[in-house]
Amino acid sequence: MLIEEAEKEIIEKIKKSEAKNDEVIKAVEEIKKVGVKVLRNEKWQIEDDLVLKKEKVYVLENDKLRLEIIQLYHNTLIARYGEQWKTVELVTRNYWWLGVTKEVK
Repeated sequence: MLIEEAEKEIIEKIKKSEAKNDEVIKAVEEIKKVGVKVLRNEKWQIEDDLVLKKEKVYVLENDKLRLEIIQLYHNTLIARYGEQWKTVELVTRNYWWLGVTKEVK
């Protein structure tokens, strides 16, 4: 995962986010208790206080934060010419949440 300077603030917000997906949080707490760092063939991991799915940062249910991530990529010169699909591609290089493609649209 390559984190650009503009994303460092977003990553910190994700780490501190109060918005929680109860099922994900419970699973993360349980795997921390038993000391597991990787779950299901490395699809889910805990790294540096972040939940990763296939090496992408999982963004919990926080609409404001998700919108901030989408806007970060939508406002790039590359995304302007590729329409929504280019924005989806850029967002999903480093981030994942259920319904990310739908939210970008």
